[in-house]
Amino acid sequence: MSAPAASSAGLPEGARVVLATHNAGKVRELRQLLAGAVPGLEVETAVVDAGAVGAPDVVEDGVTFAQNALKKARAVAAHTGLIAVADDSGLAVDVLHGAPGIFSARWAGRHGDDRANLELLLAQLADVPDEHRGAQFVCAAALAVPSGPDAAGARAIHVEHVEHGRLPGTLLREPVGDGGFGYDPILRPEGRDVSTAQLSPEDKNAISHRGHAFRALLPYLVDALDARP
Repeated sequence: MSAPAASSAGLPEGARVVLATHNAGKVRELRQLLAGAVPGLEVETAVVDAGAVGAPDVVEDGVTFAQNALKKARAVAAHTGLIAVADDSGLAVDVLHGAPGIFSARWAGRHGDDRANLELLLAQLADVPDEHRGAQFVCAAALAVPSGPDAAGARAIHVEHVEHGRLPGTLLREPVGDGGFGYDPILRPEGRDVSTAQLSPEDKNAISHRGHAFRALLPYLVDALDARP
């Protein structure tokens, strides 16, 4: 893949990795992981979000989490010339054969309407007995490393990698807890007696699908950083 290169002017000083998100919590999590993995890396300036680099919005029209994550990472890497990381995640319900899946954020028809998504899903599963209410949060985390610009100013992506993470559990019959977002209030993780929305941020990060995916991707990201000046 190639795309028009962005000018280095306007990139934040010291930026080395772009996380294709506007979610400050995700950026903080990646900074924490890299802080322990790359000695001397100034993570507060080295890891930035999509807004900091003026990255374009990407239409997530892939049919898998991996396709959407890779599409976002490729676009941001090509636009900025920096190493890019992106993720896509959602809820996969056993009796719905993996749905809502990639449609999790817009299950009720309008993107990001958490309450409507929850209410619709619970209504659809109202008659499903507890023993068949298995579900899992799933995340794909993608890495894209661009080459230098060619004579036409375009950058190819010469390194790509995707890792997956999951958080299995059981769906509750009503939302419980005020923490987290999305479907957190209705998933009780395996081995826990509370919903994901009742976990502390530290506990959630330790077992979350996104945390697992980011930690699995970390060695490849470290290698990419080591290979670039």
